Amino acid sequence: MKPNINVDAAEVAKFSELAHRWWDLDSEFKPLHQINPLRLGWIQEHVSLAGQRVLDVGCGGGILSDAMARVGADVLGIDMSAKALGVAQLHALEAQTPNVTYREINAEALAQEQPGQFDVVTCMEMLEHVPDPASVVQACSRLVKSGGHVFFSTINRNAKAFLLAIVGAEYVLGMLPRGTHEYAKLIKPSELASYCRQSRLSIEGMRGLEHNPVSQRYWLSADTSVNYMVATHRDECQA
Repeated sequence: MKPNINVDAAEVAKFSELAHRWWDLDSEFKPLHQINPLRLGWIQEHVSLAGQRVLDVGCGGGILSDAMARVGADVLGIDMSAKALGVAQLHALEAQTPNVTYREINAEALAQEQPGQFDVVTCMEMLEHVPDPASVVQACSRLVKSGGHVFFSTINRNAKAFLLAIVGAEYVLGMLPRGTHEYAKLIKPSELASYCRQSRLSIEGMRGLEHNPVSQRYWLSADTSVNYMVATHRDECQA
């Protein structure tokens, strides 16, 4: 597989148009800012990030990358939107965030260049935006060291997820721009688990992420019917 083939140009353009709003806490990216402490805390339940070399795949404007760097990780954020990366770099400079760099490259290409070079790999809210999510999972597995951790988050594909994550969030509540997600690209937990097994990643745990639109509160639960996160590790030596 060619390293740069697994990119949806329309998806990149969609997020590039909004790039200047990544760090606006009242923008379309407000939900990402609101859930970021939950994401970071959940990752830290599985691995201490301090002193770890971390790769954030599909980092966008750097919300999670920045947070991981601030707890002591040495972070590389990668994305295919040059505009989003420019915003991430500017924010890191203005906020004086230590130990975070950004690069325009996709996971498959980086896996060919730097296999087994990261202690932790995160790929959050990204798999549902590429043509071949299994390819990204495989690349993440190649990028992490033996014994390292890989974390994913995405959206389930069922009627409830369609009503809440697409109709509700995008068309009724306006929490996200219309067209942010396509139902056919959403990924069932069983499918993601299969991608992980095929890529030699063992699942450590899975958590759902729930939201109350009235109170604007988010919390983690055992309900993976809409938004969910998966923690994995790679035990065996890299092939």
